[in-house]
Amino acid sequence: MRAVRILLVLVVVLGGLFVAADRIAVHFAESEAKDRAQRTLGLDSPPGIEIRGFPFLTQVLAEKLDDVEVTADDVRAGAGDQSLSVARFQADLHGVSLGSGFSSAVADTAEGTALVSYEDLAKAAPRGVTIGYGGASANGEGRVKVGVEVSTPVGTIKRSVVSEVSLTDKGGIKLTAGTIPGLESLPPAVEDLIRERIDFSRALSGLPQGIELTSVTATADGVSIAATGKNVVLAQ
Repeated sequence: MRAVRILLVLVVVLGGLFVAADRIAVHFAESEAKDRAQRTLGLDSPPGIEIRGFPFLTQVLAEKLDDVEVTADDVRAGAGDQSLSVARFQADLHGVSLGSGFSSAVADTAEGTALVSYEDLAKAAPRGVTIGYGGASANGEGRVKVGVEVSTPVGTIKRSVVSEVSLTDKGGIKLTAGTIPGLESLPPAVEDLIRERIDFSRALSGLPQGIELTSVTATADGVSIAATGKNVVLAQ
């Protein structure tokens, strides 16, 4: 009986050591992944990366991670004056295959969300445009309030409308207003100028290969964009 107790103690101790080693390894891997992602994406601060599933070491030996969660703040999407600042990005990656000395990674499936604040959306909008939350419509969908101030040959024109937010065919978001009050008495060129400022779109370029935008919703905190994908190339 004493030998059995000793054996049980050894099993518990060895199991504890394995768990400790496994957790140390996953912590090191997460730290390295954060540093590499920060450098690659040019982030001001490292993203959050959580490698889930146990044990981690067997996943490494199989060169495939079960589940990885990534979060990042203040990510630039796009380039130049067409870029958008994503206030918060979150993604769940499933079945992440590792290859080429762990320098490449492809996720079987992925889903995530990106939040663009109204302040950042206004910075990417045409000059003289302000943007904020416009409340919910009769069917419960969120709307965006867009204001514009332009100088025209007939004086300074100010207008404010509630716009619908939707996805573009090329992987971006667009704002579209319905009837803009008070334009019927203005010259057509002025109406076109105001419409060009109020109705605009911005692309979310630079997304990983395999990612597709699926929906966009106006919330009190900003515009929330949902995305999903298969065979998503994270690094190559």
